[in-house]
Amino acid sequence: MAIIFGGRSGEHEISLRSATSVKKALHSDKYEIHEYFIDKSGKWNPAPFTPEPGMNPDIDVVIPMLHGTFGEDGSIQGLLELADLPYVGAGVLASAISMDKSVTKRLCKEAGLPVVEHVVLTRGHFDPQSVTLPFPFPAFVKPANLGSSVGISKAKNAKELQSALETASQYDRKIVVERGVQGREFECAVLGGNPPTATMPCEIIPSEEFYTYDDKYLLDKARIELPAKLSGPQTEEVKRLSIECFEAVGCEGMARVDFLMDASSGQFFVNEINTIPGFTSISMFPKMWEYSGVEYSNLLDRLIQLALERAEARRQLQYSR
Repeated sequence: MAIIFGGRSGEHEISLRSATSVKKALHSDKYEIHEYFIDKSGKWNPAPFTPEPGMNPDIDVVIPMLHGTFGEDGSIQGLLELADLPYVGAGVLASAISMDKSVTKRLCKEAGLPVVEHVVLTRGHFDPQSVTLPFPFPAFVKPANLGSSVGISKAKNAKELQSALETASQYDRKIVVERGVQGREFECAVLGGNPPTATMPCEIIPSEEFYTYDDKYLLDKARIELPAKLSGPQTEEVKRLSIECFEAVGCEGMARVDFLMDASSGQFFVNEINTIPGFTSISMFPKMWEYSGVEYSNLLDRLIQLALERAEARRQLQYSR
């Protein structure tokens, strides 16, 4: 088996930590691990495997631990498809969809799932000084195709909106501006299968105004409540919405679905879906499954089995006449 980690995205360091945790958790008596490290310039070490079926006999399954751009967006999944190598996680289309916050919201909305009011802007097609919003401040400004809260800002007025748009434009051509929801943040883990299953959700209580990159990985001040303090019906609603979001984007394998809950109405909103969630020692995806009775090592076994099952099903398909 192979683990691919590192990568060119702003989440490079998180990828290294995730890969380290995965390597420690894998049953050493089951797997012979080949490591492929991609540095920040995109250089592979060792050289990348051949993207041709049958040319990588030492690899029977791949775990991509690449977060963000060029790893979670369908890029590496396409390479693995060309090589006919089974891999953990979502396929090309679902990866690309889930990475793009605006497309995810559109599909969720079409599926009848609740999403926060938002607008989508394209760099070069708007003037940051003259953007007006169809909803009141505060607003959250996000690059459409990044994770781990990289490039996200909270704007409380027009001046802060201008600065936030300029910041987000450094990371992506497409920018999502959302109405700020005053309330609580939740996460729920989903595991593929027939049917998919969801964990008990957890609540994220940030130490800052929102769950920033620093709060997630550097400050160690955010609080996590697992299980989240929700009523039985609320818990079931989050689990239901998580699975429906997972299915709406065509996801497979695994995902972590993030939610906002409006404090005044109690309504849940699907915020985003992560197809390669963090697997670090503090990441909530494995922690939520562990709470639900699936230990880290067994979770990896299940993900690998799902990858092999999907690959076998695909091999039954005919690609030419």
